[in-house]
Amino acid sequence: MSRIFKLLLFLIVIGAIGLIGYAYVGPFFGADFSAPQDEVRVPVTLDAN
Repeated sequence: MSRIFKLLLFLIVIGAIGLIGYAYVGPFFGADFSAPQDEVRVPVTLDAN
């Protein structure tokens, strides 16, 4: 039973390292992580009597 937990922990650690590595190296390979810069205007009714 402890083998399964060790394997699961190992996979979680490897996955976390992979995600962190992708976050740092991704922009060099064309991955764009920036938020969209679109302006949104929505009319709001403040007093709806």
